[in-house]
Order: sequence, then structure tokens, then C-alpha cells
Amino acid sequence: MTNAGPYADVTSSENAMERVLEAGGGVLRLAPTWVPRAFCTPGKRLRLHPDDYYPLGKERGGIDERWLSSTIRAENGPRTDPFEGLSLVVDPEGGVIPFDEFVAHFKEQAIGTLWSTHKGWPMYSKFFDNQAPLPFHIHHRDEHAALVGKPGKPEAYYFPPQMNNHMGEFGYTFFGLHPETTKQDVLDKLEDFLTGGDNNITSLSRAYRITLGTGWDVPAGILHAPASVCTYEPQAACDVFAMTESWSNHREVPDELLWKDVPEDRRGDLEFIIELVDWERNVESSFFGSRFTPPVETTASAKHVGWTEKWITYRSESFSAKELTIPAGSSATVEESDAYGLICVAGAGTIGDQPLFASTMIRYGQLTCDEYFVTAPAASAGVTLTNTHPTEDLVVLKHFGPGNAELSRERNSLAVA
Repeated sequence: MTNAGPYADVTSSENAMERVLEAGGGVLRLAPTWVPRAFCTPGKRLRLHPDDYYPLGKERGGIDERWLSSTIRAENGPRTDPFEGLSLVVDPEGGVIPFDEFVAHFKEQAIGTLWSTHKGWPMYSKFFDNQAPLPFHIHHRDEHAALVGKPGKPEAYYFPPQMNNHMGEFGYTFFGLHPETTKQDVLDKLEDFLTGGDNNITSLSRAYRITLGTGWDVPAGILHAPASVCTYEPQAACDVFAMTESWSNHREVPDELLWKDVPEDRRGDLEFIIELVDWERNVESSFFGSRFTPPVETTASAKHVGWTEKWITYRSESFSAKELTIPAGSSATVEESDAYGLICVAGAGTIGDQPLFASTMIRYGQLTCDEYFVTAPAASAGVTLTNTHPTEDLVVLKHFGPGNAELSRERNSLAVA
């Protein structure tokens, strides 16, 4: 066994993996996965203890992200912990197991047909939580990400009311570009990036006021600067990006973040950054109608009394997500056609025979009972969630990989899809 980040006793023992799968009936408890970003200021809505947002020293920055159901590692420079960003499965007899190794060991038994098509769990979700808006940036499409050995990174946003007791400094997100914008306009702003100060690139974009309880679809290749709102973010399993705004979060953005995922032979070539931009989608005049994502009740939910389930991410082919709400004193047995991860954001109860509680104040390195992963066989058999709280709703966010069978059946009936 080894130590990794906040947790001791990381093990890759096959006996431990088998024990965990059997003990939870295919429902895996996950340890909190904390990720710092040196170029951001935490909004302090991740429910960490107030003293624990800066546990790694001044050079690492504060914790402003919690990754969920992740089989990848964060890319935060040479000081990055070897397990940073990677989810860890909790062994009830002690210790934690790297989630990527768990999936690789059980294959289809863990993630169903996604193993044969992707050879791994191809998405994760996160909460990102910043006091100020993030810099205007872009995530690569597949063809550009492949040049640095990575997949492309589409993503989506949902803004949980339960995670937002305040909206930070700027509750607006910049998406895309004004329809009149030219490539030369963007190139001029990128040249200004390299001279220092504020290149004012968001003057080429449009800001949309964030409404809690709704979301957005953000395909790869879309320029965007996320609002200072705690955001639930399903996305492809990758940490690829290029920052294009030179001044953000009351400080300069380092040049290396512009060139982070640029091939060596294109470093210094601003034309490559222009190539990352999906121009047609960025200047689309009906961007709001194409990308805004209000919640839509699922067909299964409409047929049941006693619980409510809504699609909250449904425009992307790469992932999807739901919000499940169970009133006080009620239970729901929910069958899913696909494996999924989940995070409890409100209330208290059980998932099968295991406790399920929304966290309120977590110490760095402390285990919780708010995050689980439901393997494919357990999902199809049905999982029972029970709300044991006397007054509050039990609210759970669920994230799925690509090709969700239920969404495929329902997509045509979604009025806004």
C-alpha cells in the first residue's frame, strides 16, 4: 500500500477490489477528489471546512474543484500529486482503490458495453467553484487534441441551487463570439495576450446571465468564460485546454496556459489557436436556442408518484446527467440501462444498504458518504434510494457516459433537444 494526497493506504489488490464489489452489491462508495487550480480563487461552496481550501501550500493555489467518478488525473504542473483528480474507491475494511484500476480489472462488469467501445470510463463530472469568473478559454476538438495524445473535450454545465448560497463576483458566462467577429479580430486579441495586461478578448463575446436550476451544452471548440457560480460539469475524460484571456481573477494568466496543449512544432504559432475555434458554432446567431439546457422530466419519472427525475444534461452525445429528487419519508427504486456516478447535494438517506448523506463541512482527507458509482449490473437491476430525513428532499445528481440508451429513446421527444 502507498499514500496518495489526502488519503493513506492506496491499494491495487485484486482481493480488495473483489471485496468492495461484493460488499456494495455493485454500488461503490467513492472518496472526495479535490483539485486545486493556481490561477483561480475558491468560491468556498464545495463544503470543505473553511480552514481547508489551501492545504497544499501557496504555489499550488486553493481547492476550487471536486472531481466525480474520474478515471483520469489532473494536469497541474510538476507538483501535481500522482493521484490528483483520480477517484478512489473506498474499501469498507480500510484503504482506497484507484478507480481507473478498478474499472480496468472488472471491465464490462463495471461499465457495461462502454468497455468494448472505449476501453475505459470515458467521462467524469466535477464541481468547479470560483469566486471570480474563469478566463476565456477553449477545449480542443478530437483532431487537435490527438496531436498531443488526448481526446477532445466537450462539456456541459448545470447550476445546482443547493450548491450556490451566493453567485460570486460575476454571475454571467461568456459563450462564443459575436456573429460579426472575424478571425483577424481574435488573432489581434491573442497577440495582445503575449504583450501583458488585459487583452479584452471577451469584448468579442456575449455574456449570458446564469439561472440556477438550468444548464448549458458546451461542445469542444467553443470559446467560453464560466461564471463565478458553483457548477456541476459533466465532460469527456480529459484535461485539455488553451487559455485565451490574459487577465482574469485579478491577475495575469501565464503564457504557458495558452500553449499548454499545443504540439511542440506549433508553440508560438497563434494560428494554431485560431484553428482550435469551431467558427460556425461560435458565431451562431441562435446560440442560446442551440445550447441553453432547461431541465426536462424523464419519461420514467412522469409515470411514477413519489419521486421526480429530470434530464439536466442531454444535448451531447458524449455524456448525460439527471437530477433525482425524493421527498422526505419516500423511497425510489430506479433502474438504469447504463452505469453511472452520483453525488448527493441535499438531504439524507440510504442507497441500498449504504448511507447517503449530503455533506456540509468536510475536512481535507476525510471520507464522506455523498458520492457513489453504480456499476452496470447494479444499475440495470435497480437501486433503491430512501429518504430518511424528516423534512428535507433527498437530491442526487447522476452522470452517465456516452450512448445512454434511455436518452437515445427519449431524445426525439425532448421539446428543446
